[in-house]
Amino acid sequence: MITVIGSLNMDLVIQMADFPQLGETVLGQQFQTSPGGKGANQAIAAARLGSSVTMIGCVGDDRFGHTLRTVLKQEHIDTTSLLTTPESTGIANILVHQNDNRIIVVPGANYMLKPTHLDAVKDVIMQSQMVILQLEIPLETTAHAIKLCKEANVPVLLNPAPAANFDMRWMDDITYLTPNEVECAQLFGNDFDQTLEKYPNKLIITLGRDGARYFDGEYPIHVPGYMTKAVDTTGAGDTFNGALAYALVEGQSLDEAVYFANIAASLAVEQVSAQGGMPTLSKVYARMAGLDE
Repeated sequence: MITVIGSLNMDLVIQMADFPQLGETVLGQQFQTSPGGKGANQAIAAARLGSSVTMIGCVGDDRFGHTLRTVLKQEHIDTTSLLTTPESTGIANILVHQNDNRIIVVPGANYMLKPTHLDAVKDVIMQSQMVILQLEIPLETTAHAIKLCKEANVPVLLNPAPAANFDMRWMDDITYLTPNEVECAQLFGNDFDQTLEKYPNKLIITLGRDGARYFDGEYPIHVPGYMTKAVDTTGAGDTFNGALAYALVEGQSLDEAVYFANIAASLAVEQVSAQGGMPTLSKVYARMAGLDE
């Protein structure tokens, strides 16, 4: 079983011809709502591949919260540890102009997830084969989750987004850290080779279409990505993390798991929205076998 402790948001996406200037009102071209939040995205990515997944987080007692809970249930994700709070459900307001975007995140209920709630569902965490974390919930809650996992000897996969919320003291107690290139530079500086050697088989740097890198204790490893035409890269990293957790829990080696996660992410970017393109297991294996051409 994989447990995801993290955020749930409703994405409010507005397509527009031009971004408004200060004090200006412009007409948007299209509006849509889309379930999101890095925690929910990664939970769905793992569940769609066939993992048994439990989601721990908070939503509001409002329409967005009810929708997000329903979406998780439709993906066969256990929501019994999902708390409903008086605070409104988190949202991300995404303004899109051509290939650029501007995003305002209001955490809302996500910041109501406290260490005491983790203590209340401690048995779920202790029974997990892996726990996935991101950094869109209070830092004290993330720290407590890592502590509980260490006590129970449960592996932790931490996706450090946003990177500014990462505490370097966590490095000794997590199993895998999966920053992208920008996040890795923010955390460790630009000497990736030296940094990878310092954290063998722990630090996995995602490179988008170029795949991922890590150090296996003896040699630097570059696992190539799958070249495809991207329609929407939103959620590609979340797909990678959910798929990586799935593959590792299934007993794949790190090299195999990273390759598997790269393939899953390549499928995700071919569809619109963070969760819309997250693939099933059969689609990943079909691409790996060259049968989806």
